[in-house]
Amino acid sequence: MCVTPLLSHSPWKSDLPNRVKSGEVTKLHTFAFASEEAGRFVSPSVSKREDSNFLLVSLRVRMPAPIRLRELIRTIRTARTQAEEREMIQKECAAIRSSFREEDNTYRCRNVAKLLYMHMLGYPAHFGQLECLKLIASQKFTDKRIGYLGAMLLLDERQDVHLLMTNCIKNDLNHSTQYVQGLALCTLGCMGSSEMCRDLAGEVEKLLKTSNSYLRKKGAFVFRDFVLSVRFCFGASPLSLLARKVPELMEMFLPATKNLLSEKNHGVLHTSVVLLTEMCERSPDMLSHFRKLVPQLVRILKNLIMSGYSPEHDVSGISDPFLQVRILRLLRILGRSDDDSSEAMNDILAQVATNTETSKNVGNAILYETVLTIMDIKSESGLRVLAINILGRFLLNNDKNIRYVALTSLLKTVQTDHNAVQRHRSTIVDCLKDLDVSIKRRAMELSFALVNGNNIRGMMKELLYFLDSCDPEFKADCASGVFLAAEKYAPSKRWHIDTIMRVLTTAGSYVRDDSVPNLIQLITNSVEMHAYTVQRLYKALLDDISQQPLVQVSSWCIGEYGDLLVSGQCEEEEPIQVTEDEVLDVLEGLLVSNLSSAVTRGYALTAIMKLSTRFSSINRIKKVVSIYGSSISVFPVELQQRVRGVCLRPLQRRWYDHMRPALLERMPVMEKSATNGPTEIAQTNGEAEPSALEPKNLPAVTQPASQANDLLDLLGGNDVVPVIQTAPLTKPASAGGELLDLLGDLSISLTAPPLFNDITAAIPPMTAYNKNGLKIEFTFERANPNPNVAVITIHASNGTEAEMTDFVFQAAVPKTFQLQLLSPSSNIIPPLNQGTVTQVIKVLNPQKQQLRMRVKLTYNHKGSSVQDLSEVNNFPPQSWQ
Repeated sequence: MCVTPLLSHSPWKSDLPNRVKSGEVTKLHTFAFASEEAGRFVSPSVSKREDSNFLLVSLRVRMPAPIRLRELIRTIRTARTQAEEREMIQKECAAIRSSFREEDNTYRCRNVAKLLYMHMLGYPAHFGQLECLKLIASQKFTDKRIGYLGAMLLLDERQDVHLLMTNCIKNDLNHSTQYVQGLALCTLGCMGSSEMCRDLAGEVEKLLKTSNSYLRKKGAFVFRDFVLSVRFCFGASPLSLLARKVPELMEMFLPATKNLLSEKNHGVLHTSVVLLTEMCERSPDMLSHFRKLVPQLVRILKNLIMSGYSPEHDVSGISDPFLQVRILRLLRILGRSDDDSSEAMNDILAQVATNTETSKNVGNAILYETVLTIMDIKSESGLRVLAINILGRFLLNNDKNIRYVALTSLLKTVQTDHNAVQRHRSTIVDCLKDLDVSIKRRAMELSFALVNGNNIRGMMKELLYFLDSCDPEFKADCASGVFLAAEKYAPSKRWHIDTIMRVLTTAGSYVRDDSVPNLIQLITNSVEMHAYTVQRLYKALLDDISQQPLVQVSSWCIGEYGDLLVSGQCEEEEPIQVTEDEVLDVLEGLLVSNLSSAVTRGYALTAIMKLSTRFSSINRIKKVVSIYGSSISVFPVELQQRVRGVCLRPLQRRWYDHMRPALLERMPVMEKSATNGPTEIAQTNGEAEPSALEPKNLPAVTQPASQANDLLDLLGGNDVVPVIQTAPLTKPASAGGELLDLLGDLSISLTAPPLFNDITAAIPPMTAYNKNGLKIEFTFERANPNPNVAVITIHASNGTEAEMTDFVFQAAVPKTFQLQLLSPSSNIIPPLNQGTVTQVIKVLNPQKQQLRMRVKLTYNHKGSSVQDLSEVNNFPPQSWQ
């Protein structure tokens, strides 16, 4: 302090105590002085010290009045940077802390209000928790209001501090003012724990029985949070916790809950419907009990629809749409899987669907809830068609959110009401042209779900046009969808080949890795289309060599059927005149092109080698192979071995000349890998292949030793056996012994004993795994040679909207069993149950013991890797007895 006030003792000395006591000194003499540390106001204290000439009055320092909340907001908004804002907040928090330490009751409410604003901005405000409790204990309504607001924002049931306010809430619930009771009820419903709910349930029940609609509405809201508080507090199933921790709460409030539906006040009615919804969702007993209230709910909803204009509840010409939506949601829960309840609400749902105005967004919200209710209950077929027509009208709405909601809802219902959704196919296809990315993706998924054998040509035309113009992020999914749809519903093989080639030409770089072998397999099996296919692919190769999958398929085809290309034997379209040198020029250009990958060069080099048995230009082929064969070190190891063994040695060594025609002859017809299971019938171009009905010997999965060892721990003990590898088949003796040696273990036996016998109906199928959209079913057969061998076929399906890639199924059994895994049909599971991946398991059970199995599932879904373990113990007795 740099200034000390001095009072002359002559006129004041005798009367100073009285003047100080009466406050006259403070009123007449206000002393201010400057401080180098902080500016403060001081006032004279009652203590005094007399001197010979002066009377020194010591001064007590007092904090100035804190700034108001409005001034704090204005000050913070003037901050230009985040650092400047933090500095302001820290300075104000320091002042608030100082005020809290001095127990300043005058400005506690103002300081807590500012603290809540800082909390809303994201700054820590935990040091104000106890101050909120002090405000709650105050007798002023303004203090209680801020205190309860702070408690709801700064406290929750995980902190023990909230238990200190239980007694204050109980007193305020019995307060004479309804607004104080409302504050206590709101706070209890917002952050009350299960202990508080149990202690204060009696007071809440009394308020529910009062005639005050304001308090009844608040009380119903609080009891709804009683039901929810168990979930938040314990983090487990609400049903089990309600039954185990607080089973008496629902029974206690059951009579009052029924009476709430007879209220005329819409606020009370709204909270009662929300309360009933929460109770039905969390207790099956309550759900069956409240199904008796369906007629009453229908009557309430009908009154809302037929009532006239009410300014108190009208929103855009519709009477209380919030209450209508809540009632529809409750009816959906009550009518689910119940015939009587569904029949009682069919008429009112039809009235809501036909009488609700669609020009406003409020009406669209009610119609959407109506559609969800119709689709979720056991409604009539005509009513379901009406609901789908409403969604079809939503597709024409200008609001993007409404269109997206309609597409999502139609995608969920297309499996059950396929024909009704088909009526809106043109509108759905038009949504592919929408500028919104989310709408285009939903429209694409729904379009693929609508494809069938009758509309395959028209739908593929639209989807291929979409593939041409869509963004790169859609091309991979769209190409995969076209491949699946064409394989399932193709009307002819030529159409199938043209469609796949169109996809490769348009989005070749975005297709899946298995598209090349699948197309090669399709071309190989279409014997009558070989000349047409090789001519089309040769033309495509002349136009563009940037699409690597297309170039690989074209190279393979030219190598296989190059003689048909040169001879001009195409009958499907006008043949082209091509010479052998022109074909070799194209393939040699692929070897030197910078656009060609190592795999593509391998395809081109192999094709040139195959042409040595089909063309007469053998010298040029030898020259090309000798030049470019030296650069095979850049190829993958597997490709290097194949090129050296199949391409270089037969040309460089003369004693291979007699073997080259047989070694490089055309590939035989390939069997579809999808025919992996004994009961699965492969479909090609919409018709069942006769060969698919014949049993085939399937190759075994070759697993590394490390993977087999990983499965040893699946059953948690040492009694586990790894997967048995299939023994190589015995080769029959024939004249072409050297050729068979080159081809390895390939069996050319034309007849094979049947793998399974016909006792499929004797062993029922079972569901072994159903989680996260992945469903795995087991079907069972018996092996003919050995009745102790059970043949299990797994069928993996994907119910999600995204495909599952890199799917691997592994299994382990106890030591008393022997297990053999055959190769899967694919490692990609299509979305929306559009296809299945099958795999055969053989289990040898000589002791006829009960079968037990542990499975390990690995796959990629939506960009993330998923791995899960599961134990299967519920095998049917017929499978192991």
